[in-house]
Amino acid sequence: MKIFKILSVFIFLLVATSYSVVEAQQIVTLSKEKVEDKVRGAWAGKMIGVMYGRAMEFKATGVMYTGDILWTPQQVEKSLLEDDIYGQLSFMMTMEKLGLNAPVDSLVKNFANAGFPLCHANLQSRKNYFDHIPVGEAGKQENNMHADDIDFQIESDFIGFINPCMPQSSNKLCRRVGSIMAYGDGMYGGMYLSSIHALAYNNDNIESIITNALKSIPQQSTYALCIKDVLAAYHQDSTDWKKAWEKIQHRWGDIDICAPYHTFDIDAKLNGAFVTIGMLYGGGDFRKTMEITIRSGQDTDCNTSNAAAVLGLIHGYKAIPDELKSYIPQIADKNFLYTSYSYSKAVQQTLVFIAENVKNNGGSVASDSYFIKSQKPVAPKLEQGFRNIRMNYQVQVKDKGNWKFDSNWKDFVYGDGDNDLYALATRPGATVEIDFTGTGVSLLGSWNVDAGKAKVYIDNRFIKEIDTYYREEAGKYDVNRAYLFHQFELKNGKHTLKVIVSEDKNVHSSGNKLYIERIIAYKTSDK
Repeated sequence: MKIFKILSVFIFLLVATSYSVVEAQQIVTLSKEKVEDKVRGAWAGKMIGVMYGRAMEFKATGVMYTGDILWTPQQVEKSLLEDDIYGQLSFMMTMEKLGLNAPVDSLVKNFANAGFPLCHANLQSRKNYFDHIPVGEAGKQENNMHADDIDFQIESDFIGFINPCMPQSSNKLCRRVGSIMAYGDGMYGGMYLSSIHALAYNNDNIESIITNALKSIPQQSTYALCIKDVLAAYHQDSTDWKKAWEKIQHRWGDIDICAPYHTFDIDAKLNGAFVTIGMLYGGGDFRKTMEITIRSGQDTDCNTSNAAAVLGLIHGYKAIPDELKSYIPQIADKNFLYTSYSYSKAVQQTLVFIAENVKNNGGSVASDSYFIKSQKPVAPKLEQGFRNIRMNYQVQVKDKGNWKFDSNWKDFVYGDGDNDLYALATRPGATVEIDFTGTGVSLLGSWNVDAGKAKVYIDNRFIKEIDTYYREEAGKYDVNRAYLFHQFELKNGKHTLKVIVSEDKNVHSSGNKLYIERIIAYKTSDK
């Protein structure tokens, strides 16, 4: 009898376990015709969305956009010139050559050496590659002040496109690609958006898709908390998107540490919240979704491109209104800038990757259908950069009474729209000191072809030598300054930052110059 009971329990557990596995990996059957229509809709949505919001990019920062939104079908042709699309196509090109499991080193090498210009987290990733910082370390806050920026979020769509109903597989690829330029919230933005795309293949309920996609990122992350605030506002009032915007702007609109003391905000979670607001309150309508996303402001072309791609994937290309898509057939075979991909090729290569991913994850592909082992979203372990770090104050070079420059510096202004005063070191040995108060500090300025190295000290303690050479000028304009150095986790109080230009320089640099524009002091916040 005792043996019988034990055997019964064993059989029960075996059956229960088998059931849970089947439930967790339910087979989803999608026809190839339906999937192709969704893929066409996704890429078309990106192209339409990026141009629908292009003219309003950063025209409303910290406020809602209230101007006109104009559209003609011919505008979509300029999407062929947009970094929101050719950036992620560059990763697809590498994977086409080397396979879906292309080494991360190859992904970052090709991305770093691509001909197109980059900004913010993408630019820092390129600089980190040239400075020989390993990929696994390149996105972290100690090497990247842009780790929470939007960059990976706007380049992650294709990862969801090629992982239908497979958010776990999507997250794995996000980890590999996102580590090149992001960490923490910057990584989670890509995971969240690509998970939305993955889930949209078999779900047309936008709120359900968003709720489940959130499960792909740590619930304690500030990115997840921000999106949860959007959902809470939507549940409180599902008719007035402006109330949701006000709540998000009030709580999350002033914590970006990328662009100092400017309403310009390229933080991933804030812009991800605006994408989410657009999708929820847009109710599945293309134009309404794009309009709300645009009127939320900030990075409107990126955000609208993300949102419209989701709708294109949910409803398919055939369902996109003709007034939005009618010009796409005329440009379908023209290549996107810096790539060998056209709209048509992007669609076809996406389908190739889908078939590989389906089979790699235990599914199968027939002549007319995909049999996909669907996956439940699973969040990675929490990784949070910039914990409770907030700007305290800034001191620009123009505030000369605060700086102690020796005689080897001169005033410099880039001009051409950037009229801020720089201090330019003219020779090795040039020295500057400045006192600051707080728990951290960053030194901002410009990288350049004739820029050199410098030794940095805090309170007379050597911290590191920085290399400010870059293959082109980078750091022009106040919302895109180069972070030459940053250090956190100092004891709260008064400190002294000292910088000495080195005799040594990068072998590629034509000089030993150092371009400095300001410092930012940081404090630790309990919020």
